[in-house]
Amino acid sequence: MTPKRPFVSFVWRYCRLMNARLTERTVLPSELTQPMTNLLVALRAHGRPALVAADGTHIELPDELYEVLSDVVAALSQGLAITVAPQHTVLTTGQAADLLGVSRPTLVRLLEAGEIPFDQPGRHRRIRLGDLLAYQQRARRARAAGLDEMVRVSEDAGIYDLPEGASFERVASHEEDDGR
Repeated sequence: MTPKRPFVSFVWRYCRLMNARLTERTVLPSELTQPMTNLLVALRAHGRPALVAADGTHIELPDELYEVLSDVVAALSQGLAITVAPQHTVLTTGQAADLLGVSRPTLVRLLEAGEIPFDQPGRHRRIRLGDLLAYQQRARRARAAGLDEMVRVSEDAGIYDLPEGASFERVASHEEDDGR
């Protein structure tokens, strides 16, 4: 069994590596999700999060890092893989299509239609991760708004009856939840 390194050491080494090459990294979940579930409960149950170095020094985590750590632990506890990538990462069309869950030809049609900005320094198109994530968010909102409209039209026509006092306005509630 290999000795465990302190988490601070891991973070320092990881940050050093990220600064050196700034590439994406995918973490696959363990087959045993219970330890991650326990960690998630502990993260949510205790006060201000901090890292503890081998010498006992406490280093407070910024809120942004705590939120990312919580999201990563939540996903891993559900058996999902996580990819960490800097926002200015540039993707190939194949990588971007994989991230969106569409075929490469479908992605190319979106690029050519102007839905997602891209650069084409030579023969190959390159898409910034930030632009791709912005498109993904816009597409989700548009789908939710379309579904809301279908429910509203169906209810007005008497085809679909919502329970008394129920709301179908997902778009507004999600934007409020996300702080938008």
